[in-house]
Parts: sequence; C-alpha cells; structure tokens
Amino acid sequence: MKIPRLLDGRLKFRHLVLVDALSRQGSVVGAAAELHITQPAATRSLHELEEILGVTLYERGPRGVTATVFGEAFTEHARAVLAQLSQAGRHVVELADADRGTVIVGTHLAGSNVLLPRAIAEIKKERPYLTVVVREASPEALLLDLEAGRIDFVVGRLTVPSDERIVRRKLYDESVELVVRAAHPLAGRAPVELADLADYPWILPGAETALRREIEEFFARHGMRLPMNRVETTSFLTVRQLLLETDVVAALPSLIVQDDPRLVRLAVPLDPISHSVGLTLSAARALGPSAQELIRSLEAIAAHMSPQNVSPQEVSPQGADGDASP
Repeated sequence: MKIPRLLDGRLKFRHLVLVDALSRQGSVVGAAAELHITQPAATRSLHELEEILGVTLYERGPRGVTATVFGEAFTEHARAVLAQLSQAGRHVVELADADRGTVIVGTHLAGSNVLLPRAIAEIKKERPYLTVVVREASPEALLLDLEAGRIDFVVGRLTVPSDERIVRRKLYDESVELVVRAAHPLAGRAPVELADLADYPWILPGAETALRREIEEFFARHGMRLPMNRVETTSFLTVRQLLLETDVVAALPSLIVQDDPRLVRLAVPLDPISHSVGLTLSAARALGPSAQELIRSLEAIAAHMSPQNVSPQEVSPQGADGDASP
C-alpha cells in the first residue's frame, strides 16, 4: 500500500484526539462524551481518518470498538504528537515566566505519602508560584496519560525495565509490611502466623497491580487462599480510614505507616515482597524546566529515605522483576 500523505492538510488534530479517546474508552459513545461532541460527529471523524490512512483502525462490535493492529500503531503515534504539542505549549509559557510554570505528576500508592509531598514542599520554598498538579490513578491509567502527554512523569513502584518508549529511574528500595491499627487484637503479638489472620478482613491492592500478584503468590506458597472478606483499593485515604476504624489487615509499603503511631506492623515477614520506588518517564519527550526541577527535588529527598541511601539510577533489564505497571 502507498504511504498516506498525512501533511496534505486533510489530517486534523481532532483526529489525533479522537483515536486517543477511542482507544481508552473502547466505544464511540464514550469517546464522544469525553470530547463533548455528538456521536455522529465522532463517527464521521473516524471515517475521515480511516479514509486518509486507507486502513480500518477499529473493529466495530455490539459492545464498542476494538483497535486493529493499525489502530494500535496509529494511536501510539497520535499520543506522541499530542504529548509533544502539550509539552511545547507549557515550555513556551515557562520560558516567558521562569518563576512560574506547571508540572503534572502522576502517582499511586508507593511514594505518594512521603516522597512526593516532601519534594513538593521543598521545591515550593524556592518557586512558590510553581503549580504542581498531582494525579492519582492506577499504574495502567497513568501510563496512558504519560504516553499522551497529560502528565510529565510518574512517581511510584517500578516493576519493569526501561524500554524504547519508557524510562524508569530508581530512587530507593522499600519493603512491604502487614499493617493494622494499634488497637487491633493482634497488635504487639509476636510471632504472628499467617493463619492467624485468615478470619480478619483484609485490604488488598487491585487485581491489575504487581503487588497484588505477589501477595497471591505469597498466600499460595503458604497453602492458603486469599481472604474472602476483603476490600480492593489503592486509595491511601480509604486504606488509612479503614485501618483506623476496623480490625482490617493491609499490605502496605513500609514508609506509608512510618510516621503514624496509630498504625503498627505485624510480625509476619512478607519476604521476598519488596519493591523499588522511582520515576517513570517518556523516552521520546523532553521535560520542561519545572518538571526537571521537581525531579531534582525528588532525587534529593529520596537519597535520605533508603537505608542503603540508594542513588538515582535507571532500572536495567537485568534488575527488573518483570511486570507491566510503572
């Protein structure tokens, strides 16, 4: 087939925005609602784009649309273009007013309660008018936002090596602990067997996370099934409130509960469950000055958080544990 002429004026930015929304929403109705356009307008734009490219981008079905191999490939490029344009606009603003600017950082449970707040507090001392936008979501959702340029980088758990699209930089290592409230019947007991916890309610991370799979393997190694009475969430506010008000047991990164005397660790070793916390960045996109300043602040804070005083470094293929989330 002939190479499509994408610079002849027919391709519009609305086409790129549409395929990004379609791939995330999985339906024309959902994409149209997100973009605040009518369904017929979204369908018409999709037909225009497929005519320009000369291929079918999505398979239509009763429950929505599924990207074809062409759709997946074009969506990746569309997101890269949108990300570069978003970054370009913000970069120009920062150059015009060096004391201001905006940095948008994604985060999930690991690193969200100690590392990121301390780094933000530090950078705001020097640049009080810098706007820091923090977006909390699942690792999968944050990766999509990163690829599309909706966020500058992600702070959180690292479970895969860098590749041609994504760079992962380790900041420090952290253990995972079983945590309960200080008034829990098992608080202060040693030793505590895993079987002792079977009848208590649990909080587990979502099924899509690497930590959840590691916890499932931990239970399997001990010949036990996952607790039936459980809540699944990665929202720290929800986790903390349930811990404080009930006898729930939660598996959490150790720094999450380090400075809260109302929460205690149980003497149940979760070896070998631990993780590296760090940065997930786009390999193809240069960061603006504000994002670079926040990263420097994160690196400085992280240098004093690990018992080993881990220096920032890129995660190599040999040093990763092989999972798809940031």
